[in-house]
Amino acid sequence: MLFTSYGFIGFLAVLFLLYYICPRKCQWALLLAFSYCFYFLAGAEYVVFLCVTTVTIWFAACRIEDSADRQAAYLKEHKAELSREEKKACKDRLKKVRLGWILAGILLNIGILAVLKYTNFAIANINGLLGAFGQTGRLSFLNLALPLGISFYTFQAVGYLIDVYRGTVRAQRNPFRFALFVSFFPQLVQGPISRFGDLSESLYAEHPFDARTVSFGLQRILWGYFKKMVIADRMLVGVNAIIHDADACQGAYVLVGMFFYACELYADFTGGIDITIGIAQTLGITLQENFERPFFSKSLKEYWRRWHISMGTWFRDYIFYPISVCRPMQKFNKFSRRRLGENLGKRLPVYLSSFVVWFATGIWHGASWNFIAWGLGNWAVLMVSETLEPLYDRFHQRFGAGGKAYRAFEIVRTFLLVSALRTFDCYRSVPVTFRMLGSLLTARNWNILWDGSLLGLGLSLLDYGILAAGVILLLTVSLAQRRGSVRERIAAKPYPVRFVLWYGLFLAVLLAGAYGIGYDASQFIYNQF
Repeated sequence: MLFTSYGFIGFLAVLFLLYYICPRKCQWALLLAFSYCFYFLAGAEYVVFLCVTTVTIWFAACRIEDSADRQAAYLKEHKAELSREEKKACKDRLKKVRLGWILAGILLNIGILAVLKYTNFAIANINGLLGAFGQTGRLSFLNLALPLGISFYTFQAVGYLIDVYRGTVRAQRNPFRFALFVSFFPQLVQGPISRFGDLSESLYAEHPFDARTVSFGLQRILWGYFKKMVIADRMLVGVNAIIHDADACQGAYVLVGMFFYACELYADFTGGIDITIGIAQTLGITLQENFERPFFSKSLKEYWRRWHISMGTWFRDYIFYPISVCRPMQKFNKFSRRRLGENLGKRLPVYLSSFVVWFATGIWHGASWNFIAWGLGNWAVLMVSETLEPLYDRFHQRFGAGGKAYRAFEIVRTFLLVSALRTFDCYRSVPVTFRMLGSLLTARNWNILWDGSLLGLGLSLLDYGILAAGVILLLTVSLAQRRGSVRERIAAKPYPVRFVLWYGLFLAVLLAGAYGIGYDASQFIYNQF
């Protein structure tokens, strides 16, 4: 059931009605029922995977917390009579118990994700190696379908388990309440990947009807539909025309495709997140923001602090930091400093930890080499930038590169760099991507930018006009957000002004939205992940 379908809008209408007329203490249970109904409608056979993740993570978290509580109680009760060695032995024994539970929970659930998502990718590579060595035998591909949102809910559940192990949060003892945390339907499709400590308070609270909160939520949903249906789905036509005819659309077409895809992906992903956060807000539930004006970033490092924030912080907190401080890495750190010198030696562990993170980030986005190349491309640029940072600082100090013009240059440079890396996502083939990027330097077809050739991409002059107006509106709102909430400022305007703005946006979605057969909208891009 797509967020942009009429069935989903009807689903939400029924939920909102029941949510605010049912007893408040039952609101979380109603959300759980609707979340499982949503997931059942997306694929009844996949509910079992959601249930397995929920039950195993809940059980492991409870056992981990029980062990920690037993340790604390025992040491407190026998504090005076235990020697230091006996206390240490007790801690080590119970730590092994907790370590066993967390490893079991993580390996089982990441294993399920890996088998469903990466088995055929592994088979394809094995077959490729067999062919390279002259072997005629081939492994058969498995008919495995990927359950809706499995990457998102698996990461969210595993993050919760790690937080319980670290003592950051207390385990949720009610299995049904925990099931709601894992399955809360608005964020199943494309996130954000929530932390239990951030979400649980508002998720389980009782929410009386508040007209202002509901109104703000509906406005956020409408803004998301505008991004998705007016901009992203219309831009998709041009993107498909360019990437599906790579032989003909080289050179300047690649640059146009980079710009189109950047706009499409941003409008599609942030539009979906706006709908998700808006739905939650109408229910009184607070989800974290997932974007912070990423295309105003002045470096790739800053961009990744602003884009898909929940995913970036998940990889940082649950992969990068643990790898960085683990005992083998500490030994490697000492070894590299001793053998390679302080400057290079201290950087190698960071490079290695970051390599693992970006490899995981790439393959998380898709089981193919183009996503791995995209991830490692980001890693390479970030590591080079970090290594050369002292040189950049000296350059800035000597030439005074800090004015508005230079900051604008940095923003444009970062946008082009991000867009170039994203071409691995567009073409889905590493060799084709390099060939297309190379054609930017070899093809001599810049005239297509003004001779009308772009009208052959399936977009009319009216489409380009709508896209231009939409992108300008996105840019204007992003700039306005630097001074605080746009919805708050609109709410302070007189009623006629508010009516014109919001009703005008509604008409824009209704009249200018890009619809398919039967007035259906296309799927969100991040739903595939």
